[in-house]
Amino acid sequence: MEQSKKKDKSNFAYVLLLCICGVVINFLGVRIALQFDLPLFLDCIGTILSAVLGEYLPGIIVGFITNLINGIFDYTTAYYGSISVLMAIAAAYFSEKKAYRMPAMIRPILVFTLIGGGLGSVLTWFLFGGGIGDGISAQMATSFYESGKLGMFTAQLSADLIIDLLDKTVTTVIVAVVLRILPEDLKEKFEFPRDTLPADNEDERKNCRNSLRLKILVLISAVVIVIATVVTSISLSLFHNGMIEEETRMTMGVAHTARSFIDPSRVDLYLTEGRALEDYAGISEHLASVADSSEDISYVYVYRILEDGCHVVFDPDTLAGPGSDPGTIIPFDQAFMPYVDALLQGKNIDPIVSNESYGWLLTVYLPVTDENGVCQCYVGVDMSMQRLFKNEMIFLARVISLFFGFFIIVMAVGVVLAEHGVIRPINAMAKATSAFVSDSEAARADSLAKIGELKISTGDEIENLYHAIVSTTGEVVSYIESTNEQNERIQHLQNGLILVLADLVESRDKCTGNHVKNTASYVRIIMERMLETGRHKEVINQNFIDEVVNAAPLHDVGKIHIPDHILNKAGRLDEIEYAEMKTHAKVGGEIIDRVMEMVDDDTGYLNEAHNLTQYHHERWDGKGYPDGLAGDEIPLSARIMAVADVFDALVSKRSYKEGMPFDKAISIIKEGAGTQFDPVVVETFLECQNQVRKVAEEANIKNSKDY
Repeated sequence: MEQSKKKDKSNFAYVLLLCICGVVINFLGVRIALQFDLPLFLDCIGTILSAVLGEYLPGIIVGFITNLINGIFDYTTAYYGSISVLMAIAAAYFSEKKAYRMPAMIRPILVFTLIGGGLGSVLTWFLFGGGIGDGISAQMATSFYESGKLGMFTAQLSADLIIDLLDKTVTTVIVAVVLRILPEDLKEKFEFPRDTLPADNEDERKNCRNSLRLKILVLISAVVIVIATVVTSISLSLFHNGMIEEETRMTMGVAHTARSFIDPSRVDLYLTEGRALEDYAGISEHLASVADSSEDISYVYVYRILEDGCHVVFDPDTLAGPGSDPGTIIPFDQAFMPYVDALLQGKNIDPIVSNESYGWLLTVYLPVTDENGVCQCYVGVDMSMQRLFKNEMIFLARVISLFFGFFIIVMAVGVVLAEHGVIRPINAMAKATSAFVSDSEAARADSLAKIGELKISTGDEIENLYHAIVSTTGEVVSYIESTNEQNERIQHLQNGLILVLADLVESRDKCTGNHVKNTASYVRIIMERMLETGRHKEVINQNFIDEVVNAAPLHDVGKIHIPDHILNKAGRLDEIEYAEMKTHAKVGGEIIDRVMEMVDDDTGYLNEAHNLTQYHHERWDGKGYPDGLAGDEIPLSARIMAVADVFDALVSKRSYKEGMPFDKAISIIKEGAGTQFDPVVVETFLECQNQVRKVAEEANIKNSKDY
C-alpha cells in the first residue's frame, strides 16, 4: 500500500510537469508562428501531446489554461478555450485507439480540423457578430467573399478549414514524432495514476465504478449547467439593461441637440406654411445632419401631438429614407397608445422600445415648450436597436464559450475525484453496511463493529459520511421520535374528524341518497371553470378548490341534530318542522367550530367546512338563513355550494319525489340568479352544463338502483 502511494505521488509530479511543459510548448508555438509569419496557429501542440501522454485531464487543463494565458495578450483568444478543450478530448480518445501512426493518423487530423476550423469558425462568427474575424485566415476569407462566389460565413468557414487542415497536419506529425522518440518507461510516468476498487472481481469493480461515476457526473453536470444558466441569464440581463441605458443616454443627447434648433413660437407657422418659410429648410438640414451623425440613429423628427394623431412639423430626408411633408398626420403606433394621454398634455414620457412598422427602435420624445411652459410640439428621436441585438449575441457567445471550457474541466476533475477519492471508500462502506438489512440487534452491532474496523480517514466529506454511518442507530432513533411526534399530531386531527363522522353515521339522512357526493362534484366543476376563466382570481386557486371540495361533504353535518321524523319525512314539512329543519345550518357551523377548537388547528379545510355548513342556505338578496347575509357578505364557497345544493335537490330522485328534468332544473337555477344565487356563480355553472349533465345522469342511474 505504501509503495503504491509513493508511486502515485511520483506520477502526480510527472503529470504536473507534463502540464507545465504543455502550456510552455503551446505558448512557444504561437510565438514562433507569429515571429516567422507562418500560415499556422501552432497553439495546440502541447495540448494534444499532454492528452496523448497523460490522458484527458492533463490535456484539458493545458488547453484551457493556454487560452487564458494567451488571452492576456489578445482577449479574444480566451474565448477559444472550449475549442482547445474539445481538441484535448479528441486527442486522448485517438491515443486510446493508437491512431498516431500512418495511415490511421489521417483520422485525428480530420477531426482536429473539424473542431478547430469548423466549430472554431462558427464560434468566430458569433464572437464577431456575424462578420469575418481577424487573424491568419481573415485575409483569405475576405478574398473569398469579395470574389462574389461565397457568402461571408461560407468564405470564413472555407478559409478556416484550409488553414486548420495545414496546421493540424503539422501539429499531429510533430506529436507522432515525439511519441516515437520518448522512451516507453518515461511515457508510463506521465500516465495519470489510477486506483483499483476493493471488489471481488473485475466485473463487479467495473460496474460499481461506472455506476457511481455516472451519478457523480450527472450531478456535477446538473449543478454546473444550472449555475451557468443562472449566471449567463443574469449577466445577459445586466448587459441588456446597461446597453439600454447607454442607448437611452445617447438618444436623449441627440433629442436635446435637435430641440435646440426649434423655435416653439413658430410651430404653428411651420405647420401651416411649412417649406415656404425661409428658416424651414435650414432647420430641416440641421435635423437631417443630426440624424445622419450616427448609423444607429434611424429618424429625427418634430411632431405636434393631437387626438387624431401625430402632426408632422419637421420630418427631414435622411440616409434612413425620405421624410413627410409638414402637416401630414401619422397615426399612433400601438406601442405609444398607453402614452397618448400624457403626450396630449405635454408631459415627459419614458423612453419606449417598440418593434412595429418602423422596425425595432428605442424612441425618445422630448417636449418643446414656449416661454409660458406650454408644450408646442415634441422632438422625437428613433435609435435602432439592431446594434444592441448584435452586441448581445457577441456577449452571449463569449459567455457560453468560456462556460463550456470550464464545464469540461469541472467534469474531468469530477471523474478524477470519483476514481481516487470517492468510489473506493464508498464501495468499502457499502459492502460493510450491507449487513444492516437484518432486523436483529446483534447483527446491527456486528455490522457497526465491522464498519469501525474500516478506519476510513480521507479528511473530507467522505470521512464525515463514514462517522455518520457509525452513528446511524442514534440518528434513526431520533428520526423515529420526530416522526412519532408528527404522527401524534395527525392522529389528534383525525380523532376530531372521526368524532364528527361518528355522529353522521348515527344520524344519516335517508332521503338524500348520494347528495354529498353529487354536490361535491358540482362544486368542483364550478370552481375549476372559475379558475380557467379567471373569475374571483384573488381567491380561486388549486389549493382553495381542494379545500372546498374536501369540505363539501360536511355542508349538511348539522342535520345530525334534526329529529328522524323530520329528517326522513316523506311528505312536505309543515311550518314548525321546516323551522326545525332550518336550524341545521347554524348547528353545523357550531359543530365545525367545536372540531377546530378540539384540534387547535386553523386549517383552510376546516375554515371552509364552517363556511359551507353555516352559510350554504344564505341568499344573494339577503332573504336566506340563518344570518340573513347578502351579496359578497356570503363566503364564496357557500355561494357556490348554494347553487350545487339546490340543483342536486331538483334533479335527484328521492323516496318522496321523482327527479326534475335537467333542462327544467337549469332554468330554475338561471331564474334564481341575482335573487337566490350569486349571478357570477350561476353564469359559471351554466357554462359547464355538459359536465353537470354527465354527473347528474350518473347520479340518477345510481339513485334508481338504490330506490
